[in-house]
Amino acid sequence: MSTSVIILAAGKGTRMRSNLPKVLQPLAGRPLLGHVIETAKKLNVANIITIYGHGGDKVQQAFAQEQIQWVEQAEQLGTGHAVKVTLPVLPAEGVSLILSGDVPCVTQNTLQRLLDASAQTGIGIVTLTVDDATGYGRIVRENGQIQAIVEHKDASDEQRQIKEFNTGIYCVSNAKLHQWLPKLSNENAQGEYYLTDIIAMAIADGLEVASVEPDLAFEVEGVNDRVQLARLEREFQGDKAKKLMQQGVHLIDPARFDLRGNLSVGQDVRIDINVIIEGDCEFGDDVEIGAGCVIKNTKIASGTKVQPYSIFDHAVVGSDAQIGPFARLRPGAKLANEVHIGNFVEVKNSSIGLGSKANHFTYLGDAEVGAGSNIGAGTITCNYDGANKYKTIIGDAAFIGSNSSLVAPVSIGNGATVGAGSVITHDVAENSLAFERSKQVAKENYQRPQKLKK
Repeated sequence: MSTSVIILAAGKGTRMRSNLPKVLQPLAGRPLLGHVIETAKKLNVANIITIYGHGGDKVQQAFAQEQIQWVEQAEQLGTGHAVKVTLPVLPAEGVSLILSGDVPCVTQNTLQRLLDASAQTGIGIVTLTVDDATGYGRIVRENGQIQAIVEHKDASDEQRQIKEFNTGIYCVSNAKLHQWLPKLSNENAQGEYYLTDIIAMAIADGLEVASVEPDLAFEVEGVNDRVQLARLEREFQGDKAKKLMQQGVHLIDPARFDLRGNLSVGQDVRIDINVIIEGDCEFGDDVEIGAGCVIKNTKIASGTKVQPYSIFDHAVVGSDAQIGPFARLRPGAKLANEVHIGNFVEVKNSSIGLGSKANHFTYLGDAEVGAGSNIGAGTITCNYDGANKYKTIIGDAAFIGSNSSLVAPVSIGNGATVGAGSVITHDVAENSLAFERSKQVAKENYQRPQKLKK
């Protein structure tokens, strides 16, 4: 049986006090709606139908690369109306998972259990039991069977004591949606078309309403304002941190760690406080990450130590390297084993060979550095002439003196030495010494300028 996903994403999100539509607000570095879409894709569904409204152009642009059917809800007349506008594109056969674009953390496992539970009945919902369900639609049961969902504003005092509430996540037969949605009424306290009314219709048709509860309560938490978004961020990150620690990662303080993507790890990885991991990253055995580092789409091999406040972006680092503190690896940086990149060194679109070192205040851009070379403090590769980029090639066992400028395109041979303070504009042969300096001038009894007295 084919499965469709319907995502409600038309709300304005007034309480966010933002020009950005609510479903585009970021959680763990990804839009709220992006989390829902990603989970839906894991279920191998036949199609994803997303209902848009406020800021629809921005929402569609943000997910232009996804295979999504977009349906506009021009008027915000309630959740039942939102699903109803999908009927012209909703298949007549199969089932639909109905999700909310501002409930980003529901898991594949919970949705799969919902699909399984509702397979026989044709309708199922995700519920949650809490100590205080104020504000939520209550689940009314008789003899254990769901009989209705009553919105908080419409509930009696007795019904408001019920602790089980509706999360707004459904699985419903498409045939039934086509049958029930046109019959919805807005005769209620809010004057809206409630999707919850289909429960009463299911009961009237003699159907049993299946239900499941999520593994973790925060899976079904919605986001309406910045406070809720911040709270959900910490719950989401806490769960990510817990799973990493269960894999053996030593997080110095899991409350001060952020994973905004995916991280695969070896054994005995150690991560200090305030580290941010973005995109897809991989850390080998015994990797250590110092405090305050930001690491994005980077692979770090075993035994490498990264000192505090270093920033990596689309880099590849070999084993047993030493990086930082305050180092920056930009896209295209490829470091071999045992490389040393020190404080305030920047590497961009460059490969650094086995055991080479650049320990202080250096810029290596569009360069190839061989094995066992030493790049002195203050050295830069002058790779840009204002219009085009050029390459610098430094061979094996080369020594570049401090404060040297290597004007690309230029090649420094194996074993060559460049004297400190040189501006190198021509190739340097193997095992030779090159330096370029003007003659030093000394003036005796020089009187330094003095400040004028006021």
